[in-house]
Amino acid sequence: MRRVSPCTSTLDAQNVKITVSKEELDDYICITDIANVKSDSVRAADVVRNWLRNRGTLEYLSVWEQIYNPEFKVFESEHFKRQVGLLTFTPSATEWINQTNAIDYM
Repeated sequence: MRRVSPCTSTLDAQNVKITVSKEELDDYICITDIANVKSDSVRAADVVRNWLRNRGTLEYLSVWEQIYNPEFKVFESEHFKRQVGLLTFTPSATEWINQTNAIDYM
């Protein structure tokens, strides 16, 4: 897992504080903060898991990682995509990061 610790700030979107991380010229928003709006913080991980069950989300993340992360494991990301639609497929963000070497902006 490759973890990056960029500068952070927050923005306020409809009274919701969302963490924004900046690394060089790029800004990244915290999806966990957005998930907290949909549910309480205890269930935010479940909201993210549901997003990760969506093929469109996995396609987007895969393309983004291939553009910005030379260490991304494309073959491993295909493993996730093949499981979309299975009732037993409940990936976590940690699993995605660890298995694909995705960038972890925390």
